[in-house]
Amino acid sequence: MKIIVALKQVPARDSTLKVDGGGKWIQDADLSFEINEPDAYALEEGLQLKEKHGGEVIVLCLGPARAAQTIREALAKGADRAIHIEEENLAGLDTLGMAQLIAKAAAAEQADLLLTGLQSDDLGSGQTGVVAAELLGWAHSTIIMQVDKTDGGIRVKRELEDGWFQHIDLPLPAVLAIQSGINKLRYATLMGIKKAKTKEIKRLTAAELGSSPPAQAVIDRIYVPQKSKQTQILEGPAREVAARLVEKLKFEVRVL
Repeated sequence: MKIIVALKQVPARDSTLKVDGGGKWIQDADLSFEINEPDAYALEEGLQLKEKHGGEVIVLCLGPARAAQTIREALAKGADRAIHIEEENLAGLDTLGMAQLIAKAAAAEQADLLLTGLQSDDLGSGQTGVVAAELLGWAHSTIIMQVDKTDGGIRVKRELEDGWFQHIDLPLPAVLAIQSGINKLRYATLMGIKKAKTKEIKRLTAAELGSSPPAQAVIDRIYVPQKSKQTQILEGPAREVAARLVEKLKFEVRVL
């Protein structure tokens, strides 16, 4: 199987985020970055599928030059090669714009599977993989907990609400959004780190992909939510006060 795993580099979870001077994005000069955790589970699933059925795992990363660090980490864990779509201004791309570039690169590889994490830790839209599938014309499914190869394609197990699951048969090629926790993540070995230095990283731009200018997003302002305290005194008979309190907890505070 030829498997492409889409990875995103995001600020480390313990980072202290500050809005930049223009108020349109965060200050990223002093931040440390890491693999988006949901994407790490997609990578692990891709590596396990390769170990069971053979083939290769290709890392596909859309991001600035610093994303090479994340790519090398994925190669050290066992990916065979990588494609780096260099784009410095990710904040200027909307979901469609990102999906357009990912779909262009994936189509050229003629892969069997494109795996993504369920969502990104920074923006969390959870849409990029689904939009890429539509652009590619491939079958797709989300919140995947298990992937099994069949004679005609794959059979996946989806997580639903309240402990329910759904099993679906899909043809190949397909796009799957992998649920976090599906597998135990592996660490890069010393040998893997050494091998990663010699593995291929193909660098592309939007122009080299033959893509028209990708869809853009306009961010007006980013700001830290203002915290405020408010005290309300409910007066009246106990039964009426209790009913009003429950209503406020449900519809205003939203804790019930």
